Amino acid sequence: MRRAVRLSVLPTRLHTPDSRLTTTRNSASRNFTEFSELGTRNRARGGSPLASTARTRIKICCLQSLDELGLAVRHGADAVGLVSAMPSGPGPIPEPLIARLARAVPPGVASFLLTSARGAAAIADQVRRLGPQVVQIVDTPEAGCHAALRAAAPAVKIVQVVHVTGPDALSAALALAEQVDALLLDSGNPAAAVRELGGTGRTHDWSVSRRIRDSVAVPVWLAGGLTPGNVAAAIEAVRPFGVDVCSGVRTQGRLDEQRLAAFTAAVAAAGRGRAAGA
Repeated sequence: MRRAVRLSVLPTRLHTPDSRLTTTRNSASRNFTEFSELGTRNRARGGSPLASTARTRIKICCLQSLDELGLAVRHGADAVGLVSAMPSGPGPIPEPLIARLARAVPPGVASFLLTSARGAAAIADQVRRLGPQVVQIVDTPEAGCHAALRAAAPAVKIVQVVHVTGPDALSAALALAEQVDALLLDSGNPAAAVRELGGTGRTHDWSVSRRIRDSVAVPVWLAGGLTPGNVAAAIEAVRPFGVDVCSGVRTQGRLDEQRLAAFTAAVAAAGRGRAAGA
């Protein structure tokens, strides 16, 4: 059984906030990376990684600046996404900026590096250069990638994206779930002429996502076309560990505080509804 690694044992430099950032988060809040322990415990007993009343985590993706990082944190983000080079879609930023933002992420918030690399050596090299706490692999990895990456970067959590293009996504998710700390279900199309690996602004068939969520013993993040107007319905339909948003909280490419506030309020309201109905 793989032993869970807590953020407290990660290098201190990952937790050093930039002087421009302040945070109102409660330091006693449950640390996001407990998802590793959730998955390990529930694999052993064959259960779902979440109770139906668990709080839905929020990941704000495609951050472009320290100001956007501060805005996401102030509005309660559990995790933030930093996008490296991609074949298409919004959000990529230069690697020096990714490294700076990863260093600035405060305790209690997880930094995700989104990578389109498919091999363990290339991904591990990015991790060493940029210092994220979690790596999100958005394309189909090479054979043996997850095991080799875990050996090369054991302190970093691994989240594998599954693009829900149809019912066959369930079999792909089942094959991947035992190798990673969490899955993220998105609406890309890796088979497109120009590969779409995220940031499409499209939703997918949430009934397939729910089947995946009910079938795997690792936490499941839901992405793809989420907005303040549909995220509550998405949570009700899928019951994910967390939701991931990029374009749904942006206006003309910039993080929009009003849309962000509406999104986080909708997630919180959905959580209260779940608790009341339990």
